[in-house]
Amino acid sequence: MPEILDTAPTILPELDTDHSGSTEPDWIVVVYNNDTNTYEEVMVILMLATGCDEQEAYIEAWEIDHYGKCVVYRASSDECRGVAEVISTIGIRVEALPGE
Repeated sequence: MPEILDTAPTILPELDTDHSGSTEPDWIVVVYNNDTNTYEEVMVILMLATGCDEQEAYIEAWEIDHYGKCVVYRASSDECRGVAEVISTIGIRVEALPGE
């Protein structure tokens, strides 16, 4: 007759699958091209709003100009809305959207 071991069942902890409290960036800021603002104006406002350096601001301004738009920032919804508000002060079209 096989030996029966007296063991208690193994209880595994419940996995947290709710990521609503996640600190991961879940929003983006998209800036669109226009025929009004110069590269310099866009670069200055990007550096001011996002804290990026001059090189990153130039790359993003180039993408805005050549592709028609560019994701310039990723963060929480509140932070992205604040960044978009600053960028919009120069009259450029900008949106804060849930991330892709």
